[in-house]
Amino acid sequence: MKKSAWLFILGLIASIGVFESCKKDDAPVVTKMSLYDSLGGTAMVNDPANAGVKIEQGRLGIRSVVDSAIFVIAGDAKINGFFTVLLAEVTSGNTSGFEALSKNLTDFICVATGAKGFTYGGLNMKDAHDPAKNPRMNGKSTNADFDAFVADLVVAAKKNGLSDQLIGQVGALVETLRPVVVQKS
Repeated sequence: MKKSAWLFILGLIASIGVFESCKKDDAPVVTKMSLYDSLGGTAMVNDPANAGVKIEQGRLGIRSVVDSAIFVIAGDAKINGFFTVLLAEVTSGNTSGFEALSKNLTDFICVATGAKGFTYGGLNMKDAHDPAKNPRMNGKSTNADFDAFVADLVVAAKKNGLSDQLIGQVGALVETLRPVVVQKS
């Protein structure tokens, strides 16, 4: 997506809000619906991956997109070379790295979209994408690599039924990470 389109989306997001009633004598009360709320919020639903366990609908939706994105990226020859450690593990039947990545990315996105009940405990995004600090990362990424990641993320979001509006909002959030993720010209 072109930079001008992302800037338009960022401007649109900045102008979106849900306004509560305002009385003449009171200061205006503005309540913004979080992106997490738009993605399903805190309503508890059954977790299809864990029988008998409830999960917030927003977290379930985010986890579904994250997991789909990991699989889309795994099949994308443009960028799957960054994840050779993970791919080798999964190919040999070891899914622990996949599970850890899924949890970390899900936590990160939950927190970034406004979820209140989660924390992100992984590496900061700069270190997570620097092979000198994260031996699971195989190389530094360029703007073209980041663009390929965004395209794969859109494919995963569409597979999970996200609306174009929500995809744009998530995309705008992801775009804010470009300066720290892209570490190679």
